[in-house]
Amino acid sequence: MITLMVYMTLVGTLCWWAILLAPWQAWNVREQLEPSVDTEETRQFLRDVTVLIPARNEAQFIDRTLNCLQMQGGDVRIIVIDDQSEDRTAVLAERPGVEIISGTNPPKGWSGKLWALDQGLQQVRTRYTLLLDADISLSPGILEALLNKAYQENLSLVSIMAKLPVQRFLERLLVPAFIFFFKLLYPFKLSNEPKSRVAAAAGGCILVKTRVLKSVDAFASIRDALIDDCTLAARVKQAGFKTWIGLSHAVQSHRGYDSLAAIWNTVARTAFTQLHYSMLLLFLCTLFMISMFWCAPLFAIIYTDTVFVISSAFAWLAMLIVYTSVLRFYQSSPFWGVALPVIGTLYLLMTWTSALRYWCGTRAHWKNRRYEASEHN
Repeated sequence: MITLMVYMTLVGTLCWWAILLAPWQAWNVREQLEPSVDTEETRQFLRDVTVLIPARNEAQFIDRTLNCLQMQGGDVRIIVIDDQSEDRTAVLAERPGVEIISGTNPPKGWSGKLWALDQGLQQVRTRYTLLLDADISLSPGILEALLNKAYQENLSLVSIMAKLPVQRFLERLLVPAFIFFFKLLYPFKLSNEPKSRVAAAAGGCILVKTRVLKSVDAFASIRDALIDDCTLAARVKQAGFKTWIGLSHAVQSHRGYDSLAAIWNTVARTAFTQLHYSMLLLFLCTLFMISMFWCAPLFAIIYTDTVFVISSAFAWLAMLIVYTSVLRFYQSSPFWGVALPVIGTLYLLMTWTSALRYWCGTRAHWKNRRYEASEHN
């Protein structure tokens, strides 16, 4: 047993240093886009955009989202697809300059969000389509910045990972780690390189050329995808188009997490999907996370040999360096990095929850819609 722990300690330490020293620097937050200078010329670009907002039971957020969107100015066309909401979403969305489509029940094999977007796409005639979640607020100027980025670099898809709220204790503990783990799975630098096979997008805010959406048969071609944002980016990139993903302080989610269960269910909804429903990948993920979050930093407490004390110190050094970058973006204290063993354990348990639900027959459950594991091909 001790021998196994020794190997896991060394593997965990090597993993942290591999993350730190890998040339693509997945932990770095340099890929950022902030609002551009507001000029009359850039405002002219806005008439090239139609915003599609799929909204199901979003009465709590839709008003703020639309207010912030209309503050972008210009002639942005806004379409809200009311995805059979059971609350006042459609009523609150009614205002001048906003079109509302009453969505129909998704056909078998479709996710609700993608079916709503497909219905909205039929009404788009502009050069660009902005796919925006109903709980996302855009600061003035960021839509122009997205358009400028697309124009100047000939990008077919530009996506921003929204800044999530970190007001409560649990949000400060777990939210930066969510971004950190996402960037490890989908390194932004690799995602943004045309020759790389890595592709990523963040579904809360995606600007994409309308003709590209239609040429890759979105959203029908990915109709059953639960991780629809990255799946869409992969489709676009495989078709030979350029994509880009980054972070921004000007794209913010106002859907807070007031309990551990709220965060837990959000992660568990797609965690096992990330592992392609594979037992082998789940086992390897478990092994590596135990090695990295427990054995490497903490084994020296039990086995106080000099070699392992040094190994633990090196593990902590690499851990804190790579995690501090995301903490700074969230304006959080670097001392939150000390909680990484606990954070990693919680995310591992969320992943196992996702797997257990899948084995019990539920592929995902979201907004009163249940996606059966038996429906997965």
